[in-house]
Amino acid sequence: MHLSPDEIVFWQYGFFKLNATIAYTWALMLLLTVGAKLITRKLSTDLTRSRWQNLLEIVVTGIEQQIADVGLRHPRQYIGFLGTLFLFVAMASLCTVIPGYEPPTGSLSTTAALALCVMVAVPLFGIEDQGLGGYLKSYLKPTAIMLPFNIISEISRTLALAVRLFGNMMSGAMIIGILLSITPFIFPIVMTVLGLLTGMVQAYIFSILAAVYIAAATHVRKPRPKPEPVSDI
Repeated sequence: MHLSPDEIVFWQYGFFKLNATIAYTWALMLLLTVGAKLITRKLSTDLTRSRWQNLLEIVVTGIEQQIADVGLRHPRQYIGFLGTLFLFVAMASLCTVIPGYEPPTGSLSTTAALALCVMVAVPLFGIEDQGLGGYLKSYLKPTAIMLPFNIISEISRTLALAVRLFGNMMSGAMIIGILLSITPFIFPIVMTVLGLLTGMVQAYIFSILAAVYIAAATHVRKPRPKPEPVSDI
């Protein structure tokens, strides 16, 4: 049993290594890219549509609705980034049914990279929405004393995203590996199905947290409208 896919090395030349984390990450990205290309090559606006297009519209509409529920204006502006995060983590979990496959999200390096993507995307979306000056001023709210605390908050929540996803994915793989060695075959199958469900939940939580952070960075407080004077009749 491997605690991390980093331990599985396929090829090594001196300092350079090709481990399971790198190989399965690129394979997963290739699968998502080719799948998206195949599904979207014959999109139709007629009433008769393929099953794949119906599935695609359900997934895109669902993700867009979740982004809107978080409070982000113009959810289609963020669906490319947040939708990709969700699909990557979800597919990394779903592919565990393939024999010999190790989810790259079981490696801290992968989850740290995903968290860093969120860390970079949050200020970019914030600057795009508020401008550079407006976004930087948010670090000084409510007072300038909060500047170091706001910076620490940015770093700590990035670490929390990485560690949370890594811990949940690795623990599920460890439990299944232990059960395979000490219990009959049928029980680990049930645990594998439970692991797939857990992986989908983790993908949802990760993308929702990313959406919440972006929403906090792009939120502009507008002054409340003054009540109109009541005219005497």
